[in-house]
Amino acid sequence: MNTQPNNPLHGVKLQYIVEFLEQRYGWEILGSQIPLRCFLYDPSVKSSLKFLRKTPWAREKVENLFLKAISDQHSV
Repeated sequence: MNTQPNNPLHGVKLQYIVEFLEQRYGWEILGSQIPLRCFLYDPSVKSSLKFLRKTPWAREKVENLFLKAISDQHSV
C-alpha cells in the first residue's frame, strides 16, 4: 500500500539523489547552485550524505533541485 501517493520523493534514497545530481551537474555546478561546503570543498558522496542527513534545510534544497532536474528531463 502506497501511504504517500502525492510525494514524488517517496522511495527515492538520498544517495541516489546526490549521485544523480553529481552526475548531471558535477560538483562545481552543484556547488554554485547550492553553495554548501560539502559540495564546494573536497566534495564526495559520502561527506555530502553525512551533512545532508543532519541538516534538514540543506536536504530540502537538494531535493528541490532534484525534482526540478527530473521535471526538466521529462519535459525535453
